[in-house]
Amino acid sequence: MKKISRGLGLLMAVAMMVGVAGCGANSSSNSSKGSTDTGDSKKVNVGIVQYMEHVALDAAREGFIAALKENGYVEGQNITFDLQNAQGDQSNLSTISDRFVSNKVDLVLAIATPAAQSIAGKTTEIPILATAVTDFESAKLVNSNTAPGGNVSGTTDMNPIKEQIDLLVKLVPGAKKVGVMYTSSEDNSILQAKLAKEAIEKLGLTYVEATVTNSNDVQQATQSIVTQCDALYIPTDNTFATAMPVVSGVTSKAKIPVICGESGMVTNGGTATLGINYKDLGYQTGLMAVKILKGEAKPAAMPIEGSKNFDFAINGAAADEIGLKIPADLEQYIIKAK
Repeated sequence: MKKISRGLGLLMAVAMMVGVAGCGANSSSNSSKGSTDTGDSKKVNVGIVQYMEHVALDAAREGFIAALKENGYVEGQNITFDLQNAQGDQSNLSTISDRFVSNKVDLVLAIATPAAQSIAGKTTEIPILATAVTDFESAKLVNSNTAPGGNVSGTTDMNPIKEQIDLLVKLVPGAKKVGVMYTSSEDNSILQAKLAKEAIEKLGLTYVEATVTNSNDVQQATQSIVTQCDALYIPTDNTFATAMPVVSGVTSKAKIPVICGESGMVTNGGTATLGINYKDLGYQTGLMAVKILKGEAKPAAMPIEGSKNFDFAINGAAADEIGLKIPADLEQYIIKAK
């Protein structure tokens, strides 16, 4: 019995050694698979932080993703997008920015100035592209618009403000007083209002302004300013972009036309614009991202790019509601709007 027991012990020992060897072989095989499966390990991770949800910013995001897809970066294959919306809240921006830094994303797209300022304040290492930013230099995101010098670059949504004021005068030739509304805390809006004031006064018209701090102020500010002007100008402004139905509810009753900074605002109740196509602008930013991800360029040496195209957009329903006659040469730009 002892001989049999000793023989069984030897057999068990041999079996265990084979088992261990087998496990070692399997472990080595799995490790080998992991090292050769570079598709997942090298997948690009792009964080997208959007300041708030509205038509223009949504379109910029869509254009950005479309540009990457058309250049071989396909979601679920070789790129992952971490889409985050701060809903206009600064603390949310900070949390999202920390998330991207902690996750060591390969690139960040920041949509709108507050989003860009937030992430830029958290990292000097991760490449950042921003869009829907009017002036990168005045927002302290770059050393200069021609030579950024850091880890931030992107596309500006600076409007053709002089031409927008000219459009206002063409649509309302009898206007003497022009009201301008904007958010007093938005750097982009402050700059655009300043340029609008210069353009309005250069034409010999009277400039009137009303500012808001948040969306709760919009209705009262609009009700106040429509009694003081013949037409309104609202630049690209995140607060007003989301509050255009409120503005429209007041201006339509007062029969006051509203020239806006971009077409999404026109769609949501404004009268007309000669403005940026934000999907095209986002696409343009996406092409910049392709160069960075391929190692062909770095933000420091990428000048800020401006929009290459501007589009007319006229809200025919809004014009009819206030009795505004659209000149024949602009009728082709009437769009279906809400």
